[in-house]
Amino acid sequence: MKHLQNKAVLAFPPLAIAFVWGASALNPKPAPSPELKPTLQKKFTYAEDIAPLLNNHCVQCHRPGEVAPFSLIGYENAKKWSAMMAQVTESGQMPPWKAEPADVEYKDNFGLSDEQRKMLKAWDEAGAPRGDKSKEPAPPTFGKDWALGKPDLLVQMPYEFELGPEGQDEYWNFVIKPDIKEPVWVQAMDVKPGNKTVVHHVIAFTDKKGRTEKLINGNRGDKRAGYLTTGGGVGFMPDGSMGGWAPGVAASKLPDDAGFLLEPGTDIVLQIHYNKSGKVEKDRTQIAFYYNKSEKAEKKVDIAWIANPLINIKAGDSNAKFTQRFKLPAAIEIYNVMPHMHLLGRSMTAWAVLPDGKKIKLVDVQDWDFNWQLVYTLKKPMVLPRGTELIVEASFDNSKDNPFQPHNPPVDVRWGEETTDEMMLLVAAYSVVK
Repeated sequence: MKHLQNKAVLAFPPLAIAFVWGASALNPKPAPSPELKPTLQKKFTYAEDIAPLLNNHCVQCHRPGEVAPFSLIGYENAKKWSAMMAQVTESGQMPPWKAEPADVEYKDNFGLSDEQRKMLKAWDEAGAPRGDKSKEPAPPTFGKDWALGKPDLLVQMPYEFELGPEGQDEYWNFVIKPDIKEPVWVQAMDVKPGNKTVVHHVIAFTDKKGRTEKLINGNRGDKRAGYLTTGGGVGFMPDGSMGGWAPGVAASKLPDDAGFLLEPGTDIVLQIHYNKSGKVEKDRTQIAFYYNKSEKAEKKVDIAWIANPLINIKAGDSNAKFTQRFKLPAAIEIYNVMPHMHLLGRSMTAWAVLPDGKKIKLVDVQDWDFNWQLVYTLKKPMVLPRGTELIVEASFDNSKDNPFQPHNPPVDVRWGEETTDEMMLLVAAYSVVK
C-alpha cells in the first residue's frame, strides 16, 4: 500500500476485502455452461438446457447443507422452483453476480447472460418440461475434503461460537495466532465454514501490532469472546487481508510468482458475517493456507483501496454522483477488484486510463446490493504502467423511495464505518512491477 499513497487511497479497513480466494470445496469444478441463445422456435427442456445451466451457475449454493434455502439439484426440485427461478433471474436478484460485462474477464463468473435468463422464463412458461431423461447430466460432485489438497497451515476459531436466534446480522472478529517460525508466502487460502446456515461470508485480516487485544478486552463480559463490529470494519486499520470466502466461489491460487507475505508474530483476524436463522446456532470455522514454494515467488501482493472520504449525500437526492481519480506512481500488476458501498449505494464503475489514452473498464456494478459483495478476480493479471489513471465513479440513492433507506426521514449522509453511514471504496490486490 505504501506504493499507492495519495489522498484518494486511504489507510482504512477494507471492510469486505473478502474473496480474494473463495471456497466451496467443489470437486471436480464443472465446465462452463455453453452459450445458450434461445429463440421463439426452440423448446427448452430440463435435460438438455436447464440442468447444465443449474449445474454451472446455481447448485454450488442451492444444495443440501449450503446457505441457499432450497436445493436445485434434480428435475423435481428445478420444476418446483421454476417460477421462482424465472422471477428472480429476470429481476437480476439471482444469481448474486453483480458485475456487468467489462473490458476484462473474471474467474468463476457464475452470472447469467440475458439469453440464459430468457431461457429460464421460457422453460417455466412452457410448463417446465423434462425432456429425455437419459440426456440429463449428472450434478457436480461436492467433496468434503479441501479443494486444493492438504493445507500447509490449518487454523480455526479458538472455540465454538454460539449465535443468538434473532435480530440483525452480526460481524464477529476472532483473533488467531498462527504457529509459524519464519516468513511464508501464501499463494492460496481456503475456508470451511463450521455452519453454512448462518455464515454469510468470511474475511481474514492481518494485524502485526497486537491492536486487537484492547478490542477483545472490551467484550470480556460476553462469554463468546472475540469482538463485535458494525458496517464491516474490524475496529482498527488492518495491515492487509489474506482473502476470504463467500458462497459459491471456488478456491483458486495466485500466480506462481506472487503471494501474500505472512510473518511470525502476525495475528490473523477472522471476521465472520453471520445471518440469524431463528434458532441458536453454533460455528467453528476453519481456514487453510497454501504456501507458494516456487522459486519464481518474488512478487509481494498488497491490498490497495481508492476511496472518496469527502462524500456528502444530501437527503432526498436519488442520484448523487461522485468521482475519485488516482494516478499510479509505479507500474503495478493487478489481480482483482472489489467495489464497496453501504445501503444507499446504487452503482460503481472503475476504469484504468493508460498513458496512451486507452480506457479499460475494470468493473461495472449497476445493481449494487450490500448483502452480496464480491471480489472480481481477473482471469489473467493485468499490468498497468506507471502514469495510468484509475477513475472510480459511484452513485447513491438517499431518497425515501430507496427500499434499503436506513433513515426515516432521510438525512444527509457522509463517510463513516457504521452501516447507516456511507462509503465509496474500490479495493484491489496488486503487486509492484519492478
